[in-house]
Amino acid sequence: MGKIINICGARPNFMKIAPLMRAYQAYEGINPLLVHTGQHYDSNMSELFFKQLNIPEPDLNLEVGSGSHAVQTAEIMKRFEPVVLEHKPEWVVVVGDVNSTIACGLVAKKLDVKLAHVEAGLRSFDRTMPEELNRLLTDAISDLLFVSEPSGLKNLKHEGIPDKRVHFVGNVMIDTLRANLEHAQRSTILDTLELKEGGYNVVTLHRPSNVDDAEVFGGIAEALDAIQRDLPTVFPMHPRTVHNLPKLGLAERFEKMKQLRVIEPLGYLDFLKLMSSASVAITDSGGIQEETTILGVWCLTVRENTERPVTITSGTNTIVGTNPEKIIAAYRQRRAEKLNAPPVPEKWDGRAAERIAKLLAEAS
Repeated sequence: MGKIINICGARPNFMKIAPLMRAYQAYEGINPLLVHTGQHYDSNMSELFFKQLNIPEPDLNLEVGSGSHAVQTAEIMKRFEPVVLEHKPEWVVVVGDVNSTIACGLVAKKLDVKLAHVEAGLRSFDRTMPEELNRLLTDAISDLLFVSEPSGLKNLKHEGIPDKRVHFVGNVMIDTLRANLEHAQRSTILDTLELKEGGYNVVTLHRPSNVDDAEVFGGIAEALDAIQRDLPTVFPMHPRTVHNLPKLGLAERFEKMKQLRVIEPLGYLDFLKLMSSASVAITDSGGIQEETTILGVWCLTVRENTERPVTITSGTNTIVGTNPEKIIAAYRQRRAEKLNAPPVPEKWDGRAAERIAKLLAEAS
């Protein structure tokens, strides 16, 4: 065993890295180093998450910041290469599907360092999504691939990845949810926002395909207008989405929605409480599709596909696309239905990180 460099950069990564950093503590020979690329860099998107999830302070922060996909990926590679050369790790561990994932993975392999990918094998089969390209490329070069749901095993086998490199371990995102749910229930966010349990909807939207296009975002806004007339709707708005409202001519339209409350992004615990108590979650986030599956909250995914099919087969998630009529119809159907306790996907038991740490220790 030896030094393992662990990469995080964007908000979903923080929830995946937290249980791993704890799991390493069971192995004296593992020397974990935490590198934050700085892909998300404001306090609500970064520092607050480190505090709430008890993630140790990063050993290094590359402070990359925003930029186009090419600029950001290149900048991460430039800044990460000297880190690998200096620390000479045995493993680099990357999580998820953001630019930090593929950038640091490429650097590791070009320097002949073993690469492990957490949340491998997920596929939307939509190569117009930057995340899909990041997933495909990272899996192709990884030495160990840690899979979160059965579809990942099928996809990697179809792509010719040798079975000996692939391990079905469960979902580290759910490790974090289970570890923090009791704490999150003590959040006062509902009182702060004057909301009642089950008496509101929650919305998150951040994908460029949804919030960068005036016609698409306008259609989603039409659906949200109808939904907020039915039930108060809270929208913790991603900075990208906030920036686009006036640019796309939608700011006034949102302001006229009397029961739609746009708020700043929340910390993990407050958002977990908000989501767990919602009537319906409307999102384009992969992580929220997973979390609502465990929380037993209806989820409408504003996309044409999902790389997390287990969230559909478990019965909580519905792919609704971006057509406003379809979104509204699906919302009304879900509001009229009682959600029985959905089945828990296999190995989503809060111990995925323990399995990963054990496999890394054995492979070192």
